[in-house]
Amino acid sequence: MIKNEQQYQHSLDWLQRFEQSIASLDSNEHLKAELERWKLHRDSYQSQVDELKSEITEYERLINCDTSKPLKIKVDSLNKLPNALIKARIAAKISQQELADILGIDEQRVKEYEDTDYQCASFVEILEVSTALGVEFETATVQVDFAEIEAVKKSVDKWRKGKLNIKTKASKDY
Repeated sequence: MIKNEQQYQHSLDWLQRFEQSIASLDSNEHLKAELERWKLHRDSYQSQVDELKSEITEYERLINCDTSKPLKIKVDSLNKLPNALIKARIAAKISQQELADILGIDEQRVKEYEDTDYQCASFVEILEVSTALGVEFETATVQVDFAEIEAVKKSVDKWRKGKLNIKTKASKDY
């Protein structure tokens, strides 16, 4: 996800480079003789082009949105909420410094939030940012996946038993 003008410019530069690489591959008859190898290289570059174009389009949509109307940002899971907060800030044309001023915190803290996709923010801090940016949930559906809960329990038990075995082995070695 492109989070600022610098990343946007960097993405435009890389898009141009990847497109030039594709053009170079397309004109390389020697490499085309090895069709599978040529296709592998071209597909990998094309994948990067497609991803960059998508991110650039999304960033341009945000920076050019009509702020006189509410913007809808789809959030597929709670894990994607940080991206929605960053998108809301960009679309509102609020700098990190302005958001920090609204929140009454240092700009560096807002940078940390966004650089870590809000992993360093508490739930209360995320709510404060949401409020400052006018982010409201229209509808939220929570699905409890009981099979996933059981899988997590098993993974945790296995990890704990492995950790216990390491401790037991280490204490026997003394």
